[in-house]
Amino acid sequence: MNDAATRPAARLESGADAPGTARYLNLDKDELERGKCLWTAREIAQQPRVWRAAHAGVDARREDIEAWLEPTLAHPRARILLCGAGTSAFIGESLAAWFRTCRRVFPTCEIAAAGTTDLTADPLQFLGRDLPTLMISFARSGDSPESVACVELADQLLSNCRHLIVTCNPAGRLARFADSRADVLCLMMPEEANDRGFAMTSSYTAMLVACLAVFTPDRPQLERAAAWAEKLLDGHAPEIAELARRDFNRLAVLGAGCLAGTAAEAALKCLELTGGKVVSVCDTPLGFRHGPKFVVDESTVIVHLRSSDAHMRMYDRDLARELRTDGRAAAILNLSPAEPASGIGAADAAARWDDIWLSLVYIVHCQLLAFHKALALGVEADNPSSTGEVNRVVNGVTIYPFADAADRGGETAAPPDLQVKQ
Repeated sequence: MNDAATRPAARLESGADAPGTARYLNLDKDELERGKCLWTAREIAQQPRVWRAAHAGVDARREDIEAWLEPTLAHPRARILLCGAGTSAFIGESLAAWFRTCRRVFPTCEIAAAGTTDLTADPLQFLGRDLPTLMISFARSGDSPESVACVELADQLLSNCRHLIVTCNPAGRLARFADSRADVLCLMMPEEANDRGFAMTSSYTAMLVACLAVFTPDRPQLERAAAWAEKLLDGHAPEIAELARRDFNRLAVLGAGCLAGTAAEAALKCLELTGGKVVSVCDTPLGFRHGPKFVVDESTVIVHLRSSDAHMRMYDRDLARELRTDGRAAAILNLSPAEPASGIGAADAAARWDDIWLSLVYIVHCQLLAFHKALALGVEADNPSSTGEVNRVVNGVTIYPFADAADRGGETAAPPDLQVKQ
């Protein structure tokens, strides 16, 4: 699948200036190196090209992939479980929400997302029913202890489980599972998607695109999203950098449906790249009113990821009106094809969009905001935790063997005495 690895590497990515220069995101390479944020800038900038390569890689293997998937997906009680940790978990959340709306593609499948950090700690919550299961594991490195543990737990608890590994690291433990097992298929992302910066940027979007290409391919929407992102990365949204230079230390990102996972990833990206100096939260437009709206004050920026769905748009519109009326936030950034600030051309704004493809462009907006905020704060985006409390690949996690409920006292333990004594 890694067709990008067979081609000469381009010196400059999308988002860089003309050939012969060394600029990324309209910033000088030397300046980025001094600020220790060059890798992050390059990896944000390269995304449209990486998306095309990831989709093309799936296209090249489509017959084999579909033949491998058929035994599980043909079962009337099949379950698809999308798993990952941190950013990779948000890929699963977005895709699970999108796939549940694709009734023609998945007429009978049960579709769910599970963070590997949740599944490792409480396996029976997700694997308690022995259904024919396709476990899709997303992982940049493939070496996170919880990601490996979840594959092993699924094999332990399920009698019929196949594993689709979507990863960026051919040397990772998850990728190596596919070497000798017929029930494991590995989709390897283009080589450059294996981000070297701390935060997942092109790895996140590449794995999202690859999974979309497997189950709900839409090359025209991919091309429109890539072209829109290229405009942003080439400097067609200067207000993003301007907004980042404003004095704010809170960020709220709002999105519904499959955009809820995008909102979670956008909030995490700002928290990571600023080294925690901007405290970030996420919610849905309807959920935000139920308490989380207390976060909004004069030091808060709100990013609203607005849906293309006619029904959800009504709720987006109402909240946008309410937030303007409140007048408390430092700034509100509304993202949609209809918003001039989104940087899209008139023709693409009028085209049909599904939210899952819009999410690619929305997350580029949010990555740029987080990156420029890190620059404004003097944070080294390539390694915002220079003292090592937070690591690029999580370490220090002990994985404990899982015993069945009886051995743990779960099903056989006597109920507590709840009688009220007089």
